[in-house]
Amino acid sequence: MSADIPDIDDRRHALDPQRSFIVQAPAGSGKTELLIQRYLVLLSRVHSPEEIAAITFTKKAAAEMRKRVLEALAQARTEDKPPEPHRALTWEHARAALERDRALGWRLEANAARLRIQTIDALCASLTRQMPVLAAFGAQPQSVEDAGPLYREAARSTLALLQEQGAAHQRAAGDVAKLLAHLDNNVPVAERLIAGMLRKRDHWLRNLRSADDRAALEAALAGVRGESMARVRSLIAPGEAGELLALATYAAQNLAAEGKESPVRECADLAALPGAGESDLYAWLGLAELLLTAAGDWRRAANVNLGFPAGADRAGKAIAKDWKERHAALVLRLAESAGLRAALGDLRCLPPARYTDAQWDALGAIAHLLPIAVAELKLVFAARSEADFVEIAQGALAALGEPDAPTDLLLSLDYRIHHILVDEFQDTSFTQFELLEKLTAGWTGGEGADGRTLFLVGDPMQSIYRFREAEVGLFLRARNEGIGQVALEALTLAANFRSQAGIVAWVNRAFGEVMPHRENVAAGAVPYSPSTPVRPVEGDAVCVHAFFNGDAQAEAGRVAALIEAAQAADRDGTVAVLVRNRSHLEEIVPRLKARAVRFRAIEIEALGHRQVVQDLLALTRSLAHPADRLAWLAALRAPWCGLTLADLHALASAPLFLQGGGAGDAGARPDNQKDLFADLQALPASATDTVVKTDTVWELLHDEARLARLTADARTRIERVRGVLAHALANRLRGALRDRVEAAWLALGGPACVEDDTDLEDAEIYLDYLEQSEQAGEVADAAAFEEGLAKLYALPDLQADPKRAVQIMTIHKSKGLEFDTVILPGLGRVPRKRDPSLFLWMERDGSSARRKRESSLLLAPIRETGADADPTYDYLVRLEGDKESHEEGRLLYVAATRAKKHLHLLGSTKLDASAQELKTPAASSLLAKLWPAVEADFAEAARRSPVAAQSNASRSLPPGAEGGDEGAVDQDLRRLHSDWIFPEAPPAVSWSAPKETARSQDEIEFSWVGETARHVGSVVHRWLQRIADEQMKGWSRARVEKLRDAFRDELVARGVEEKELAAAAERVGIALANSLDDPRGKWLLGPQDGARNEYRLTAMVEGERRNLIIDRTFVDSEGRRWIVDYKTSSHEGAEVDAFLDRERARYAAQLERYARALGKEEQARLGLYFPLMSGWRDWQNGTGG
Repeated sequence: MSADIPDIDDRRHALDPQRSFIVQAPAGSGKTELLIQRYLVLLSRVHSPEEIAAITFTKKAAAEMRKRVLEALAQARTEDKPPEPHRALTWEHARAALERDRALGWRLEANAARLRIQTIDALCASLTRQMPVLAAFGAQPQSVEDAGPLYREAARSTLALLQEQGAAHQRAAGDVAKLLAHLDNNVPVAERLIAGMLRKRDHWLRNLRSADDRAALEAALAGVRGESMARVRSLIAPGEAGELLALATYAAQNLAAEGKESPVRECADLAALPGAGESDLYAWLGLAELLLTAAGDWRRAANVNLGFPAGADRAGKAIAKDWKERHAALVLRLAESAGLRAALGDLRCLPPARYTDAQWDALGAIAHLLPIAVAELKLVFAARSEADFVEIAQGALAALGEPDAPTDLLLSLDYRIHHILVDEFQDTSFTQFELLEKLTAGWTGGEGADGRTLFLVGDPMQSIYRFREAEVGLFLRARNEGIGQVALEALTLAANFRSQAGIVAWVNRAFGEVMPHRENVAAGAVPYSPSTPVRPVEGDAVCVHAFFNGDAQAEAGRVAALIEAAQAADRDGTVAVLVRNRSHLEEIVPRLKARAVRFRAIEIEALGHRQVVQDLLALTRSLAHPADRLAWLAALRAPWCGLTLADLHALASAPLFLQGGGAGDAGARPDNQKDLFADLQALPASATDTVVKTDTVWELLHDEARLARLTADARTRIERVRGVLAHALANRLRGALRDRVEAAWLALGGPACVEDDTDLEDAEIYLDYLEQSEQAGEVADAAAFEEGLAKLYALPDLQADPKRAVQIMTIHKSKGLEFDTVILPGLGRVPRKRDPSLFLWMERDGSSARRKRESSLLLAPIRETGADADPTYDYLVRLEGDKESHEEGRLLYVAATRAKKHLHLLGSTKLDASAQELKTPAASSLLAKLWPAVEADFAEAARRSPVAAQSNASRSLPPGAEGGDEGAVDQDLRRLHSDWIFPEAPPAVSWSAPKETARSQDEIEFSWVGETARHVGSVVHRWLQRIADEQMKGWSRARVEKLRDAFRDELVARGVEEKELAAAAERVGIALANSLDDPRGKWLLGPQDGARNEYRLTAMVEGERRNLIIDRTFVDSEGRRWIVDYKTSSHEGAEVDAFLDRERARYAAQLERYARALGKEEQARLGLYFPLMSGWRDWQNGTGG
């Protein structure tokens, strides 16, 4: 290494293979490199690679780590030692690992699967597969990422107990009744709340064991009150206590004399600071009133209402002035005590020391019902052979047993695994932490270590996944206490290899204020750990762009200008726009499109928000439900018809509004109705019936009187689309809904209405989703269909250069990435409030269930519907808010540390232009967290340009980013021309067979019956697609045998001659049966993440647009993307391996084109599967055929 790296000694120490460590690795500190080096060191010492288990939390991280390890081994084998110190160290350890590989014959290059690098979810799944009975699964369930529908089904089943009869269900029915009464009998709300609790059941289930111990829970409430009082007492310096008591006594006596009620009067008889007993709280609240305003800020001055009168005469006024000055001076001195203001504010929010009877009844009902809901969820999982990750993790825990009663599986793992490495440890949940405790049960560390080691790497400052149940306090606890019997040596890295010195300096200065100053495990408070830059300063590093009074359009224009300036300054530089929530891009994305700025939005734009999908959804609803007026009007407004709003109103409005209009007139408009409701009330009953009983829009399209009121252009457009829709409606009961919608869309000219190729791909995704959702030609649950659609995202711009285009994503998605220029807009925006929880809990000392004291647990049920407040629940809401506030600071840190060269911060706050008073940003905005670091920049912007401050101002604008187009986005109606007709079909392909001597070397040579072989291949592909779509459920060799007639029918339809038909059907059956019997075939066709079958895509290949079809692609349990092609060729005789190798060489270029089209050149693993032979060849993309 080099002396230029400030933490070189710690990095070297972390590679000691005999010691266990927990390493805090801030952003840009080279965490992955250190992890790889540690893995290679261990690899050079173990007897088998399986002794090392490397665990990550995402498939992407697992794939990246595996790739880096294999690359390091390959470079050590083929390349000289690199000059860079950190790379040289990796090379040295990789060489040592290679020597171990050769000595023990591992052949890791050919047996990369021996590297146990996997996600923690994959580890849990493997444990449950090995012990299915103990895991309580039986057959291994399929893991589902979105189990929301399953949670809701379990919640409905729980609430349905209200209707159950009999003694067995009597208490449950009563508890459901109590819960519903508490929620004002709002069943949908109750269902949603129970479903929300099921998602995070691993957090609270263990805590409900104490929910019936009222004395212990109320002791915990009393303990919180005592701790808060003791904390305030400890923060008041002894030298200030006397003055505080004197001021309190003076104010209390004056208030008593005036007969004014105030908490300060409780301080009248204080001779010393109050204690921490229950009776002392009132005096403390009096002192808090004396020092703080109602908003919780330090009092700037005392007045008569606080017990500081003005004085009646000159002498009295002098005395009164002296007391007020003493008060002001004391407040200034106390304000220097860090944490005192917050501690005094906490006193005002403390929960009562006792539950009310209503609270206790509600809590008891919830505590009894939730375990029942968990049991109902298990039944739902079992019925569907599915499970969420929490269930699989809990099954893994059950499969391991307990430390004092381990299962054979745990004993086996204890023998096989000697070293565990965990990446991103700050994202650990309680269940995952318990899994690590069990895996290391019996290990020892520190003095007397047994040679087994635990290596945890992460950065608590980057813990931003509380919504995924990550608990940063577990990192702090492991660092302070170790895990199980394993003592961990704590190390903190300091070097920053990513960002230039200017950014590092600003981050150090800003986040030293943003993040809390003291660690708190229970509250998830993580102090800032500063970094030391390795890269020099490169120009302006951080620019603050101040906007005022919520001018979102100006902010969007500035973002576009900054992007253009950054791209002009560095053509090869990467630019990213990172936002807290997707909704913060509502103004930015249209502005970028208007200025032709190419961008790739990663899971940003909801598929249902794309215009092409909205139009398709309207068409789907119209064809499925002819009486859906809104859908029909939307379909007529869509670009393939494009009626104006005036024509739509004339067509669909009630007869009341059509009176008095002439031909060609759009009729009377609602604008002319001064009071529509009053007019409706004045109508006779018969007229009201006429208004209400309207025809369907489809019937109105055939009403000549209505049509006569439309413009000539509208009538022409309706005439064109009416025939298409008539044909679609005539076939309502025939065929699949997807086919009918797609046919109508094509006939209407839908593809001619799109803006680019990405819209066509989004349309295909929607139609595929529709096909998956329909049952018997219709969508059974329209609400569930649209809910599922809302969770799908539109594809990024397919024509944008991935290396040049701007990347747009949420801050959460950006974690682990880096960009030359990072733009953070919308910092002043406020997120939506979180949904309430059915009950809240807090473990005050942050300990686990097994180690916590009975009095450490705080519980509170949701406040009763209609109640003004519930102090206990509100107190826990406040504690949850503190946790969220700490995480928001960490979220900002993650965003800022993605930048390598330039960081731009954009936010808006309120400014009173007349008084030039700058308002503090909204408390829940990210700008409020960052305010200590940027307030001076905003104040300077407001002072420098008072007029412009009403819209926008900025500091340190880069060249070329001044101003920018602030115009509105074009809102014109886009539609086909009224006389649009289909374009002429392209000429038929002219083809003649080439001479045999001119045959291409790359052309496939079929070994069996030429044309028939192609038909066999097509049929096999179609059935393999179906088997994979159904994830092999219900498929067996016996079922294939029963389908022989179906195979024959398909082959006949494709033109296979009678004399070849039997043999062809036989080959189809053999291919499918082999695939179902072959372990490799089962793996390929079984459940996999991100799987697509017969995946059609359009991509630029070697400068030409090509339509490609990938037989199957998926992501395996280790995070690797697979691209697989089925080949129905066969080989008779010997040298089968040679034949398969030739086939690999022949098709390598084809599969590598697929990888390029998917944008997976580096990570993809390519495979050829030969079902007729159960043959297989696979290779890493880029290694050639």
